[in-house]
Formats: sequence, C-alpha cells, structure tokens
Amino acid sequence: MSDNLIEQTATRLFADLVDRDLLAASEAGEWPARLWQQVEDNGLTLALASEAAGGIGATWAEAYPILREIGYAQVPLPLAQTMIAALLLSAGEAAVPPGPIALIEDLRDARLAGDRLTARAERVLWAGHAGHVLAALGDELLLLDLQSGRGAQIAPARRNAAGEPEHALGFDGAPVLARMANPFPGFADPIRHLGALATSIAMIGALEFALEQSVQYANDRVQFGRPLAKHQAIQHPLALMAGDVAAARMAALIAASAAPDATRRDAGSAPFDIAVAKVRAGEAATRAISIAHQVHGAIGFTVEHRLNYATRRLMAWRAAHGSDAWWAGRLGRAAIGARAAGFWPALTQRDFGGKPRG
Repeated sequence: MSDNLIEQTATRLFADLVDRDLLAASEAGEWPARLWQQVEDNGLTLALASEAAGGIGATWAEAYPILREIGYAQVPLPLAQTMIAALLLSAGEAAVPPGPIALIEDLRDARLAGDRLTARAERVLWAGHAGHVLAALGDELLLLDLQSGRGAQIAPARRNAAGEPEHALGFDGAPVLARMANPFPGFADPIRHLGALATSIAMIGALEFALEQSVQYANDRVQFGRPLAKHQAIQHPLALMAGDVAAARMAALIAASAAPDATRRDAGSAPFDIAVAKVRAGEAATRAISIAHQVHGAIGFTVEHRLNYATRRLMAWRAAHGSDAWWAGRLGRAAIGARAAGFWPALTQRDFGGKPRG
C-alpha cells in the first residue's frame, strides 16, 4: 500500500465514522466496535508490522498520516498502541494476536518465574478493551493475555483528560505468551521511545485541527463590526500558534524518518530525534491550548464544539510516554555528559549516545 493510499484511507475512514456522537459515547464507556472493525479491515493496525506477519511493512514516515489522523480526527481507539505492538512483535518474529493490544512501559514489583509473571502496572491505556498487552521488562518484551482470566486483574477504568480509559493492572502468575529481546539494537526502551514518537505525531494532528478551527472561527466571528481575524490582538497569537505547529510538525517528520521499522533495525539518530519531537510537541500544545480557547471564548469548551476534544487530548498526551520536561531533561543530561568537546559533534550528528535514563 503506497503512502498516498494509506493517507487517503485513514482520512476518509475517520472523516466518515468519527463524529461528536461517537466521541461522546466512547467517553461514556461504549467501545466503538464498528470503527475498530473498519480499522482492522483496512489494515491500519498492521501498517508497521512486517509483511511476513501479515502487515504492510510501512516505514514510520509512510505510517505518519495514520497517526496524524488519530489526533486530527480525535480517534477513540488504541490504534497507535496496537500498531507499535505489532511492529515490535513482528520484528522479534513473534506472532501478532488479533484485536487491540495495550502497552506497558513500566512494570512495577515484577518477578518472572519461568513463563509466569507477577507484577503490577498503573494507568494502562485501553487495557479494559484490549485482548493482550505488550510490556517492557528490562531489555525484554513480554506478551500477556488480558481477557482469559488467567492471572491478570484489571481495575475499573479512570478517565484521563482526553476521556480515554486508563486501568491499573495486576499480574499474579500470569502466563507469558511470548518473550523476546528488544528487536532494535541500540534503541533502549522501545515502547517508551516509539510511544513518544506516535504520540508526538498524533499531537501534530490535534494541533493542526485546533489551529484550523481557530483560524476559521476568527474569520467567521464578527466583533465590533469586523471579523476577529482583522484584529491584531487575535492575529498575533494565531501567528505564534501557527509557528509552533510548523516547528513541531517538522520535528515529528524528522523523527519519523529516522525511527527503526520492520526492515531497518538500526536506531541511528532516532533516540535524539524522538526526544526533540516530544519536546516540541509538548511545548506547542501548552501554548496552542491557551490560544485556541482564548480565540473561541466559551464556545470552545462546550460539548457541541469539537475543539475541546482536540485540546483535551493535547492535555493528556503531553505527559504520555514522558512529558516535554522529561525528554528535555534527558537531552540536557546527555549534552552535559558529552562535555564541551563532544557537544557540537553530538548535536550536529543528532546523537548524544542515548545513555541517560530516568
């Protein structure tokens, strides 16, 4: 499937099926089964997976339109999580199970005895609707069954700012269905890194939606005899917002072009580029949320308007897989570690070594 066809498929599918009624029902706890079925039928869940695993074998740059549409259309599905899990499993030559797959980047109090796991995890997105979860444990990845009732307990959902369900999970001797080493050498914490990349791209979509809505509203809304867009007090913040979105978009595109995929295992500059993308997306989101709602006034907060579905996702996604401050701190510690002699070469090569963690 060409990248143009991928973009056309994702854009058409989500424009047709994602509306305010579906979003409201999802936030009330209803699983959008028809939407998920369409996503699977169109091959989007396996876009990043290898062809040997039944996927498309797309690069991250080719899959960019899917992830961008998740934010632009405010898609209420664990699509990005399933795409990442399918990529990692197929790259590790493990079978990709059908249905939604959740991700855990931080198992707590973990004990692995043979093929049985005892551990817990907090705030796992979409776990209540996922059949399986892919979890990071040290340098390994573990695939676990969530719905068979064999050793996995799922707490009732709490909702994040975006209205997405998060669950606490407990594993008590849960069977490990697949266990594999990180398939991308030199790419530490693949779930965190790839999760941050996917989230950054989705944030670009939500930012672009918020910007388009704000510009349109400013042109349509007349105040003091002129459209809001004719007032410099409105033009200046919108210009700032547009600049932020453009810078964040470029950072995300660079990170997508560098990220390892089903055919390219070398991490290259991806750890650096993903960190920069998450920082830029988070900083852009902070300013864009404020500007968009200032332009819209009270109407932007109402359930009748789609703006709040985008800005609430930006609020939630800023912290997902590491906040902009967390990633900025990581880059800063790496830069300090490179010292004066190594700083400029590392900066121009987009590689601080990827060593600092935590």
